[in-house]
Amino acid sequence: MEHLLQVENLVIGFRTAKGTSQAVRDVSFSLEEGETLCIVGESGSGKSITSLSLLGLLPENGDIAKGSIRFKGEELVGKKEEALRKLRGNKISMIFQEPMTALNPVFTIGYQLQEPLIIHQNLSKQEARKRSMALLAEVGIPNPKEKLDQYPHELSGGMRQRVMIAMALACEPSLLIADEPTTALDVTIQAQILDLIDDLKEQLGMGVVFVTHDMGVVAEIADKVMVMYAGEVVETGDVKTIFEDPQHPYTKGLLAAVPNVDDETQELSIIPGSMPSVDDEIEGCRFHPRCPFAMDICKQKKPPVMNVSENHSSRCWLQEVNNHDKSTVTS
Repeated sequence: MEHLLQVENLVIGFRTAKGTSQAVRDVSFSLEEGETLCIVGESGSGKSITSLSLLGLLPENGDIAKGSIRFKGEELVGKKEEALRKLRGNKISMIFQEPMTALNPVFTIGYQLQEPLIIHQNLSKQEARKRSMALLAEVGIPNPKEKLDQYPHELSGGMRQRVMIAMALACEPSLLIADEPTTALDVTIQAQILDLIDDLKEQLGMGVVFVTHDMGVVAEIADKVMVMYAGEVVETGDVKTIFEDPQHPYTKGLLAAVPNVDDETQELSIIPGSMPSVDDEIEGCRFHPRCPFAMDICKQKKPPVMNVSENHSSRCWLQEVNNHDKSTVTS
């Protein structure tokens, strides 16, 4: 069966004065139509760089050194800029983390909303304006006719983010990439934005790649979860499995740091240390300097991705120990 999105063995490097640094290391995942994949991890784990690479939006010093990105079976790696432009904002759209920098401050909301409709949908200016007004209404913006003639700085943060969502959904894309779209918003607006994305996903049947560090958001919207650490995928699985039966120590650490509003006596756990730099070459498992369960092999040899079950995998030597124990009990 053809996936909506298939990423295999993706390696992304950045050219620096010291040489080339690997920011993303051998990342693989897939996404189906109508499915939401949440990519989670601390800042610096490679989440945003992975999502930007899907649309060929890496910084000038960044390159895909290896791997494949296929959208509906079509290879995107190595595709010419002109061909990628036909996909961006049309078949594949992106909601960026900070709308104030993503929206152009010198153009009105209406101009920026109408542009993709005119370019990709061949609508007239009148038709595009009418459709833009309807889009603003769909994302819950009051007085949409008035808002079309305003500039980004005249809107609140929540309104600007809704405009970004309207722009992303203007051409009814098959794939939506959302890079921490609710980070700067208060909890009430955040909940509204998440509900809006989920409702529109159901209406359009699109796949969603949602980048976040907020495990509460993950629990609410994800179908599948991919946990990244220092540029690598360390655990993948469906959302219920990841929350109820996490296997990698890093995933367990992230979940232990989430506060439980029903438990006033809960002491929040922390993961000691900090994320390594992309320039840091760590022998063995990249998480072992911070891992409370690190063994000798963790410091010497990089763990492969090991299957926990059919749709659940973990990059951890503890998994080999667990699998060995299970086989011993079975025999």
